[in-house]
Amino acid sequence: MYINRHHRFGDDEAMRALVEAHALGTWVLAGQQGIVANHLPFLLKRERGPHGSLIGHVARANPVWRALDAQAPSLVIFQGPQAYITPNWYPGKLEHGKVVPTWDYAVVHVHGVARAVEDRDWLLDMLRRLSAAHEAKQPRPWRLEDAPPGYTDKLLRAIVGIEIPITRFEGKLKASQDEDL
Repeated sequence: MYINRHHRFGDDEAMRALVEAHALGTWVLAGQQGIVANHLPFLLKRERGPHGSLIGHVARANPVWRALDAQAPSLVIFQGPQAYITPNWYPGKLEHGKVVPTWDYAVVHVHGVARAVEDRDWLLDMLRRLSAAHEAKQPRPWRLEDAPPGYTDKLLRAIVGIEIPITRFEGKLKASQDEDL
């Protein structure tokens, strides 16, 4: 990703916070048929490894998990707030006219090598964590144990866990820092 000096998002804690606040990531990797992208809710496990780890799951029917290779890099893109910016907002429009429309946004790229996980205990733990994180603001948070055990067992057989130990973060915060305000 191109990042000019004005837009470097170098605060690791802020990048982790963006990932947690905007958990739907676009997971991109090179597959046997070319570039593959999947959109998945991920959970950042901060305590796992030096940079943390992303965990989530895909449908067993999704061929992406079968194509994972211990050497193939993955990229997960998390998009934060974004908005169109009109030149009318800049004082320079009236003063000199040297302004143009732009788009401001925050984005974090997470890099790592993904692995598939089929272990039932790992999957249950991942589902509990993922549900707890996203249900936390509900008046009566749903829990995995709220579903009938037979139903849960059936669904567990239909998914495969994904874990991506993070090797690095890369962030861009484009918020008109290079414009006269």
